[in-house]
Amino acid sequence: MSFKEGQWVVGITGASGVIYGVTLIRELLKENRFVHIIITEAGWRVIHDELGWDVGHRAETLLAQFGEATDRYEYHKLQNIGASIASGSFLVEGMVIMPCSMGTLSSISQGASSNLLERAADVMLKEGRKLLIVPRETPLHAIHLENMLKLARLGCRIIPAMPAFYQQPQSIEDLVNFLVGKVLDSMNMNHRLFTRWSGHHE
Repeated sequence: MSFKEGQWVVGITGASGVIYGVTLIRELLKENRFVHIIITEAGWRVIHDELGWDVGHRAETLLAQFGEATDRYEYHKLQNIGASIASGSFLVEGMVIMPCSMGTLSSISQGASSNLLERAADVMLKEGRKLLIVPRETPLHAIHLENMLKLARLGCRIIPAMPAFYQQPQSIEDLVNFLVGKVLDSMNMNHRLFTRWSGHHE
């Protein structure tokens, strides 16, 4: 597969659980997929708070984290509405927002395009491409649920950040890998991030 094929957009917002999105990016890069990265301002703050990354020099920070794959990803600034992924004529397989805040989810459900992340999601919807959203909030009130239902009816895949325990996770990494694996399943990509349920044999 050439790097011009199999391109995905990955958005990270200010919801807790940014390690999900970071792990997804790493898995995609391992599979030689090209990744377009968008991170909201709140997302950068949570990255600092949860992962301890230096967010004062953002492009350099991403280079330090994903440096071995510099030819397979592109970081897009949030307000760069002229970016390639802002246009439906630029072909990508789809987009994953992981994690997705309720604010971002609300904007997408209303068709808002106030920044590049929201515009890229709108492009996925209007072009009929895959849009996977990993909401991370609890509890949920009726507006949250109505926004998710609205997007689901438009063909968006809603994948809540709900880890399973049947694989007997031994670490936080196991829990993260399970959710990332479920997202990769919805992207039709093979992986070995968790042990699949095979049923009990009596």
